[in-house]
Amino acid sequence: MASAFGKILLITGNAEFLADRTRAKAVKVVTAEQPEVEVATSTASGLQPGELAGLTSPSLFSDASALVLTELQDLPEVAQKELLAYVAEPSPDVAVILVHSGGQKGKGLLDKLRKSPAVTEVKLEQPKYERDFASWVYTEVRDLGARIDQEAATLLVASIGQDLRALAGAADQLVANLEKGAEISASLVRQYFGGRADVRGYEIADATINGQISIALEQARWAESAKVAPVLITSALATGLRSLAKLAGAPEGMRDNDLAAHIGAPPFKIRTMRSQLRSWDQAGLAAAISAVAQADLDVKGGAADPAFAVERMVLQVAAQRRR
Repeated sequence: MASAFGKILLITGNAEFLADRTRAKAVKVVTAEQPEVEVATSTASGLQPGELAGLTSPSLFSDASALVLTELQDLPEVAQKELLAYVAEPSPDVAVILVHSGGQKGKGLLDKLRKSPAVTEVKLEQPKYERDFASWVYTEVRDLGARIDQEAATLLVASIGQDLRALAGAADQLVANLEKGAEISASLVRQYFGGRADVRGYEIADATINGQISIALEQARWAESAKVAPVLITSALATGLRSLAKLAGAPEGMRDNDLAAHIGAPPFKIRTMRSQLRSWDQAGLAAAISAVAQADLDVKGGAADPAFAVERMVLQVAAQRRR
């Protein structure tokens, strides 16, 4: 297997969940190759002149180091020149992972990076149509070592919705409960997610973000009675809050289509998200995201009462809205 050091991995596209997962896998590869590696993570917009040189220099305390640079589209012009200079002569002891959220911003930098033999690009675009989501589910299940037929994949998308994080959680749950060598069928999807189409994670997430506590709790309790996996609800709320945080930090004057690409959300949701954002500030979003992360750990870690963890999350998140 080729070394990750001395190379640059470029992750591009508007599929936030896929980008996060690809970045995590890349970091895992780096740490597996060099267990003592120091991994630094930085946001491109905050880099000062000369700082990139320090981040891409070999570590004083280990034989190797790694840099994860997110939001590459916001990299200042001076730092762009520094990055291109590094890419022309990368250090053999440093692994670099760059993440660009898609869209036209920063395209000139991307075009120059793509010409370098040291750069490997992974393009991750959000599916657009229901059939594309069904195809993604098929591939996801296959990568988990199982099989799913087209009818079951389509039914899963109809039941869960078009949130990739939630779909990945559902696929993982189905495969975990599958007998070795068996195929996920439509009947198995109905068994685990029957009635799921009536209450979707994003609906609970939207009600929570909007401060509609009674509606969110009612839907969460219905979801529990319908045997909906709690991780699907935590994933949907995490996605909704992260999207709001990205919208809050987006440059002013961006058009809806560019905002959608920047955030990784469908263009038709931008107006709704703008309305939601009026009731949130950065501190409230950060606290809410932290509450969701804890709830996600609780339900995945086999909390004594996952339903209680979900309801507590709804209350904690709603409480962070601006009064």
